[in-house]
Amino acid sequence: MASNLAEWDEKHRAAAGAPPAEPASIVRELLPLLPRGLVLDLACGLGRHALLLAAQGQRVVAIDASAVAMETVEKRAHSAHWEVRHFPCLDDAIRSHAAGIHLLQANLDEIVIPASSFQLIFCFQYLQRSLFRPIEYALLPGGILLFETFTRAQLALTGGPRNPEHLLEPGELRTAFPTLHTLFYRELSAGQGIASLAAQKPV
Repeated sequence: MASNLAEWDEKHRAAAGAPPAEPASIVRELLPLLPRGLVLDLACGLGRHALLLAAQGQRVVAIDASAVAMETVEKRAHSAHWEVRHFPCLDDAIRSHAAGIHLLQANLDEIVIPASSFQLIFCFQYLQRSLFRPIEYALLPGGILLFETFTRAQLALTGGPRNPEHLLEPGELRTAFPTLHTLFYRELSAGQGIASLAAQKPV
């Protein structure tokens, strides 16, 4: 996991010429069960999940700090003939009822996520603990969070992030969102050290 914006831009630039990455397995497995409604894709990267959900007819707000990531998502969406709009702030993106992907380039250290706004929130391969509470509050009743990122088990494996600040402690993700009901949880250390969570806000 890159540690600053310049590194993220370079990482995304290198990956932009390759075929889009496959959605995470937890997304593929749960896709038919996910609720309809406004989606928030935090740290969306090159948009593998935002584009997948747009293909399902979902309205997606995709946020990332990287201009390279935003440009790539827009190009890929246009290639698939989906509507793309840029917004200066998250409130404007939420208020828009237009179909397609709403792009917002923003520093996630500074973003304010309005409460009770999203039916579905994705956060993959990104860890910012200060967003845990806002994510809980941002879900609508019955809304679902899918969260997956690296754990400290990754340190014993090749590749991936090496900074402990970017790695979940064992079992941390299971208890990170205490007001949500856990639907699915797993931690793996074969090939990658990752934890995956699907959780729902009570109705």
